[in-house]
Amino acid sequence: MSDILGETRRPRPRIESLTDLIFGLALSIGAVGTLNNKPSTVLELVQSVVLFAFSFLILISIWLRYSDVMSVLPVETPRSRDLNIILLFFVSLEPYLYNLFPLSMTLSLDVSTIAYALDIGSIYAILASFNNILASKEHGFFDAEQRPTHRLIRDLQIVVSAMFFLSAIPVFSVTLAPNIPVRYLWWFASFFFIRGTWIWRRAGKGKTKVKPSH
Repeated sequence: MSDILGETRRPRPRIESLTDLIFGLALSIGAVGTLNNKPSTVLELVQSVVLFAFSFLILISIWLRYSDVMSVLPVETPRSRDLNIILLFFVSLEPYLYNLFPLSMTLSLDVSTIAYALDIGSIYAILASFNNILASKEHGFFDAEQRPTHRLIRDLQIVVSAMFFLSAIPVFSVTLAPNIPVRYLWWFASFFFIRGTWIWRRAGKGKTKVKPSH
């Protein structure tokens, strides 16, 4: 079956439906968890809303990238299935780590944000692995002219993953006025590359065709 953009689609395996469910639960749990952190000042309220917006956008961006890949991946390989299972674990962990963020700057904030950085970095490393499967000559999912698009998306996702892993270094716990950790600013900077994966994916979507399976 093909969509209006000429891209071949296929039936969704059950694990992909389960992944969508996990993403939905992660978003819901993250929203409910914010009720436990009751801000006492306007600054804390703003910080709480900004952090939730960041968590929401991160999960939505990851889900969109995942959906793009799985909508054109012709077969479910053992490797992609294993990556799916690992992805489910890290996505399930995201709202738990996010809800550990206290509103005040303490040691526990450093520990929770370091764990969060490693979690999101791992998720983007898995997304990069998915795109590496699509770009691989070994699997031959696409014509040669389509592979560079997936390689570029993979490389951008590797950059995002590296940025989150790098932000786990203690030096990123330093705060700037008004009480904003450098780690948060670094995370927001990663959206430039996250947006880049979306632009390149949409730019190549209209001409990407999966090779027919035999």
